Amino acid sequence: MKVMKFGGTSVGTPNRMKEVSKLVTASNQPVVVVLSAMSGTTNSLVEISNYLYKKNHDGAHEVINKLEEKYMQHVEELYSTDEWKNKTRQFLHEIFDYLRSFTKELFTSFEEKNIVAQGEIMSTNMVINYLKEQGVKATLLSALDFMRTDKNAEPDPRYIKEKLSEILEQNPGQQVYLTQGFICRNAYGEIDNLQRGGSDYTASLIGAAINAEEIQIWTDIDGMHNNDPRVVDGTSPVHQLHFEEAAELAYFGAKILHPTCIQPAKYAGIPVKLLNTMAPEAEGTTISNNTERGKIKAVAAKDNITAIKIKSSRMLLATGFLRKVFEIFESNQTAIDMVCTSEVGVSMSIDNDAHLNDIIDELKKYGTVTVDRDMCIICVVGDLDWSNVGFETLATEAMKNIPVRMISYGGSNYNISFLIKESDKKRALQSLSDTLFK
Repeated sequence: MKVMKFGGTSVGTPNRMKEVSKLVTASNQPVVVVLSAMSGTTNSLVEISNYLYKKNHDGAHEVINKLEEKYMQHVEELYSTDEWKNKTRQFLHEIFDYLRSFTKELFTSFEEKNIVAQGEIMSTNMVINYLKEQGVKATLLSALDFMRTDKNAEPDPRYIKEKLSEILEQNPGQQVYLTQGFICRNAYGEIDNLQRGGSDYTASLIGAAINAEEIQIWTDIDGMHNNDPRVVDGTSPVHQLHFEEAAELAYFGAKILHPTCIQPAKYAGIPVKLLNTMAPEAEGTTISNNTERGKIKAVAAKDNITAIKIKSSRMLLATGFLRKVFEIFESNQTAIDMVCTSEVGVSMSIDNDAHLNDIIDELKKYGTVTVDRDMCIICVVGDLDWSNVGFETLATEAMKNIPVRMISYGGSNYNISFLIKESDKKRALQSLSDTLFK
């Protein structure tokens, strides 16, 4: 059995929903289909929540009414029979009445999560009704019945596997098993979610739970490209990536894939395919545990980076210095992207500067601190094992005319990273493409 996940743009209009329905019924194999909310819906639901936090009930009602009008128009375009139009209208009216009910109550983060969950609930009900109208054997599985996180807010794979197996056994002989991405219950049974990008995570968790043949992530681009197509001309899809390569690219800026989503698939050894809903015939990108030796695959960039350098003559031979430095970042709940050390100093980069002032104040106890803002990490990914003579030279040669603040190499067999000014990003990406891929 395969798992097929479709993002918000893939189900963003009635025509897109129809195309998705064709894709999921194209083979004779049963499939598990994971859907996101229709594009723009989650943002509208978050906006409604923001109004409710501020007790602006009129503002919330205005957004709710506008969203309801949009959905009712979609009903007219999606279904061909009055029976399914009326069923779907009735369901959607109940959802929007439910949203309006929050304007009469105390509003907390718990209520917000209930509101945000309605996007996936609406999209899956609309598509399941369309499939049934077309005569497809399809059943809707509520993610709230099997997708759960533990007390650490991490997915509970044992629970997911047990519950999902039970539900599938109770619904045999279906061609399509449809469920929601993103939403779940927490350890206390409350409605929660897997954060943004969570639909990819849902698909990966389901794939691991049912030992799927493969997991397909359908978006509006034909796979992961070898550079950022929004910045660089002439990019092309990468047809094969190792899980580690894909994780590096996702973390360092490749927006097509959420960094956490492929971990369950990686551990289960299930290949992940990135495919294009708009061009289903395209080969896309396959991510697996296989490595293509001797190839540099792609380049990604991560913006809004801050570099921090602490210099101290006391660091020389001082046991525990780095531990003290890293503990400051840990106590301020700030992750470090890159690290470079010398005999008298250490430089680090972060992408979250919410606690930057507190971090700087504490670091000043141990040395002189300097900060560089508006930086960018350029990440070159591929088979970059140190035994591949000259590969790091290719990357540095491409950067010869770009001022480089830091270089990180050797921490991974798949990555060499450069810290540069954001203003030099486009030049750097284009130069790397010209040198590495052309």
